[in-house]
Amino acid sequence: MTYQNYSLKQLQAIDARHHLHPFTDHKELRDAGSRMIVRADGPYVYDSEGNQLLDGMAGLWCVAVGYGRKELAEVAYDQMLELPYYNSFFKCSTPTPVLLAQKLAELAPKSVNQVFFGSSGSESNDTALRLVRHFWALEGKPEKNIVISRRDAYHGSTVAGVSLGGMKHMHGQLGGAIPNIVHVMPPYAFELAEPGESDEAFGLRAAKAVEDAIIEAGPENVAAFIGEPVMGAGGVKIPPKIYWTEIQRICRKHDVLLMLDEVITGYGRTGEWFAAQTYGIEPDTITTAKALTSGYLPLSALLVGDRIAATLVDKGGEFYHGYTYSGHPVACAVGLKNLEIIEREGLVGRVRDDTGPYFEQQLKERISGHPLVGETRAIGLMGAIEIVRDKATRERFKPAGSAAVVIRDHAIANGLMLRATGDTMILSPPLIWTRETIDLACDRILKALDLALVDLQGR
Repeated sequence: MTYQNYSLKQLQAIDARHHLHPFTDHKELRDAGSRMIVRADGPYVYDSEGNQLLDGMAGLWCVAVGYGRKELAEVAYDQMLELPYYNSFFKCSTPTPVLLAQKLAELAPKSVNQVFFGSSGSESNDTALRLVRHFWALEGKPEKNIVISRRDAYHGSTVAGVSLGGMKHMHGQLGGAIPNIVHVMPPYAFELAEPGESDEAFGLRAAKAVEDAIIEAGPENVAAFIGEPVMGAGGVKIPPKIYWTEIQRICRKHDVLLMLDEVITGYGRTGEWFAAQTYGIEPDTITTAKALTSGYLPLSALLVGDRIAATLVDKGGEFYHGYTYSGHPVACAVGLKNLEIIEREGLVGRVRDDTGPYFEQQLKERISGHPLVGETRAIGLMGAIEIVRDKATRERFKPAGSAAVVIRDHAIANGLMLRATGDTMILSPPLIWTRETIDLACDRILKALDLALVDLQGR
């Protein structure tokens, strides 16, 4: 029996009885009933009631090439018939992860040539933490195991991912984070810059917070700094240009490894294959997932720099770490075809030269002047809209985050799927968006803001 045999209310009732959703207030969801997304095509998704929604979040930051790509379904089908699964343990491999690893090494920054596969960004950040600490132990410095991260960072939902991340509400439910992880201020100028402080001065101050933490702990005890090039789930926090250049200088000065979490920014989101290339830095590890397969199948890839890989190979012996689905042949086949589509259609260059700049321009020209908007910002096809009660003082609505939810609900009701994170509206659309799609999204954002303005008056 297929879902078409059930009414929406029946599906919602079954969902409530048996399905625990991620990042959800389950009582609230069961009182309201879940929205059933039943099909998708190009930049749109459709719910069970036939409503069309322009997908402003690319699923969950991942559907780079849009929905309904027959090529991806066909390559998965063909690979399933030929070899649906075999593991990468016991000195075995299969062709598709081998070829995908080679392709990723070609696309990655120089000196990043090895790949460890998993099924999610959270898994890859677990692997990165294990690998970095193992590297220093192999180098005879096991005490070098502290990792510097940032407040409001998101690095996944596993125990290691939550510990690396800097979200207090997640830490509160963990009941004990992994030790030796230190969090410092994020490069979030909208809230943290001093009055009159330039972007460059703020970027240097935010980077100095990392160096201060390294010095306080002692460089001989610090293994690495981890950061998202652009903090995604924390509200699309885009750092000043100088920030990452300074972070790399600090890491090299103190012999601290540089770990980039590009689960969101990887594979074209910022207008280059990797945000490392956008910011001109050379990391030691790059965590990727999401757009690697455009979300069509679960797959992650930790890209590993030559320094770490050489020590692992030459001094490591057996690395006691891995997953049943590391290098899954079907997922890797889809990953290869997905990268081929991105290349063939020139999506990375289009984001860099056309749609990315246009997206930023339209947010600024059409959205930033609205009474509820304190700031818009964007890089590539990744944008944020700061919601304020007072534009001049940047005072927020109370309780925190309440206004953004009102705007989000109006946007969805008017055909645009976007996300509210705290007091920030965020967008991360498929890379196939055109100028026309961006115009349509801005129309619907403005309508949502206007409707919300009426609802929020007097609060």
